[in-house]
Amino acid sequence: MAFRRLRWTLRILLASTLLGWLSYAVWVWATTEPEDPRARRVGPFLATPYLQLGEDPRADDLALLWHADDVDADWSVEVRSPLGSDWRPADAPTSRRIILDDVERHRVYRAILPGLAPGERFGYRVKLAGSSAFEGEARARVAPGQPQRVVVFGDAAKKSEGQRKVAYQTHLLRPDLVVLTGDLVYFQGRVGEYRPKFFPIYAAAGASPTVGAPLLSSTLMVGVVGNHDLMVNDFGRASDLMAYFYYWSQPLNGPIPGPKSRLSPPLKGPEGRLRAFREAAGPNYPRMANFSFDSGDVHWTVLDANPYVQWADPALRSWVAADLASAKDKPWRFVAFHHPGFNSSKAHNREQQMRLLADVFEAGGVSIAFSGHVHNYQRTYPLKFAARTYPDGHAPEPSTPVEGKITIDRSYDDTAATRPDGVIYLVTGGGGADLYDPDQTDAVSTWEPYTTRFIADVHSLTVVDVTPDAATVRQLDADGKELDRFTVAR
Repeated sequence: MAFRRLRWTLRILLASTLLGWLSYAVWVWATTEPEDPRARRVGPFLATPYLQLGEDPRADDLALLWHADDVDADWSVEVRSPLGSDWRPADAPTSRRIILDDVERHRVYRAILPGLAPGERFGYRVKLAGSSAFEGEARARVAPGQPQRVVVFGDAAKKSEGQRKVAYQTHLLRPDLVVLTGDLVYFQGRVGEYRPKFFPIYAAAGASPTVGAPLLSSTLMVGVVGNHDLMVNDFGRASDLMAYFYYWSQPLNGPIPGPKSRLSPPLKGPEGRLRAFREAAGPNYPRMANFSFDSGDVHWTVLDANPYVQWADPALRSWVAADLASAKDKPWRFVAFHHPGFNSSKAHNREQQMRLLADVFEAGGVSIAFSGHVHNYQRTYPLKFAARTYPDGHAPEPSTPVEGKITIDRSYDDTAATRPDGVIYLVTGGGGADLYDPDQTDAVSTWEPYTTRFIADVHSLTVVDVTPDAATVRQLDADGKELDRFTVAR
């Protein structure tokens, strides 16, 4: 009898395992769209040149990246700043080879555009064998004291109508900076998903609501990692995961992982594929998931909010505190991460791990915290949060409710009493993916007490106009209609 029970138990376990693998295979098949060769190549480029902060950004330079075939080629870059000045050579391009199973071999090239006049438009051109292969214009990063416009949205690159319309509206706004609050490409952050869903829409040849816009070549874009970017980490199931570490060039000034630090997901899969990933990612993995940078009068702190990161760790909290303290002379400090700590939507309501940094944000003078993950728009009143302390000193587990006391500043007014006592938390995850909980838009009784705006029935984007003294924030739908507006005084 005992043997028969054991045999049936083993059969059930085997069937459950097979069912799990089958479910995953079906999900991969359903969510991974084949590449469209027509959307991939523009002349000699697999991805046309696009602007990035670079690994060690200075205020007067930017990085320029592009993708091309895995062959030796005579690439060079020239820049003129400001427009109308003479062309001068940029630094010689460097490259990393992307050699993965089941993905066409290619190289990611990077050149630094140095000596850009702050806030001025500049030109650049990429040459192949001495002939111009691509020319573009953009605006250099603004200097302190200069006004700037920032557009923020997340959860976008799904190759949807909403994504294209949000990209087009962003283009019309002519921002100085675009910040994407995570889930940069759906559904698994793969090379094969960037090709049809990201680059063709944000690097479109023209600009229209049905096509997208040439944002990448003309506007600095910053990417925040989300769960769809890094949480799928078994390279035995796909060879081209975590393409974020190949295709973005962002500062490497974040916390250095220690022996016990949890700053990245544990990698799984065949050793050969893991080695290929590490070689292609280079120094970007895992440092590039957390970083900070300055843009004019704003200091940005960008954090990985995925649940493998233990933001209750004193060392990691100290890094965030020190980073914000280093910007004490900046009029504005903003933070950006994917998973919101304060969320009224039914979706992802219990994933509250970023509340663990609320006191650090408050002490560090953060005005606004931007997130995504929940596919809609939400705004809180200014608030402060004190997490519950436990007698044994343990912290809440990630992705579980974080208990504590919330203090809401209800005296804050959108246009009159504009000095908030606390941090305003924005969810701006309506960039193109399927919307969450549209039925809650007008159902105020379903909102948490700290929520003052909730719009979930349209795709949207956040526009922040910043001066040294005030930040005016607007939420626009994908057709440009204003949905919300508020001002924060310094």
